[in-house]
Amino acid sequence: MNIFKQLFGGSTSPDLQTIISEGAFLVDVRTREEFAGGHIKGSVNIPVAEIVNQLSKFEHKSNIVVFCQSGGRSWQAKSILKQNGFNNVVNGGTWTSVKKYVK
Repeated sequence: MNIFKQLFGGSTSPDLQTIISEGAFLVDVRTREEFAGGHIKGSVNIPVAEIVNQLSKFEHKSNIVVFCQSGGRSWQAKSILKQNGFNNVVNGGTWTSVKKYVK
């Protein structure tokens, strides 16, 4: 058993590969300029500052994966979505770490 799980409880990390292969809604929360400089095929660009105004785009999605350049903004995005009732959100971390699971 994972030592952190023993100490702090909670579930293990979600299986990002499985979630993505099952058709997760991939959301790049970097700026439009960063997205234009390189992004994951099939992902949607919703900068973290615009998430609150774009909540309708997240409705009826079975799984949502948010990601950015370093993982900080995706953590923020996940928190915003959770505060607005979306509990099916995974912080994918960096866009390059998510990209390796996209075919």
